[in-house]
Amino acid sequence: MTYAVIRTGGKQYRVTPDALLIVEKLEAEPGSTVTFHDVLLLGSEAGLAVGAPTVPGASVTATVVDQTRGDKVLIFKKRRRQNSRRKNGHRQHQTVLKIAAITAA
Repeated sequence: MTYAVIRTGGKQYRVTPDALLIVEKLEAEPGSTVTFHDVLLLGSEAGLAVGAPTVPGASVTATVVDQTRGDKVLIFKKRRRQNSRRKNGHRQHQTVLKIAAITAA
């Protein structure tokens, strides 16, 4: 089984072919193809290739399935005995990807 560890949006994700992945928002239309060159690790039957910091020549190709928003995160701040309360919230923008291929050099 082939897998890779990629870096996008300040986070690291372990991906396999034909897997669905939800990442921070990418500027891409649904149906388009995105290529990640920040491959930190490649794993296969032959062994493990660890990058320093990235594996040279390796890339991961994915197709954009949808642009969505995550669950609502509530922020509630209260100062006790001050009759002061504030409630706020936001929904993070996300991109849903389907991993197409993992290529090594």
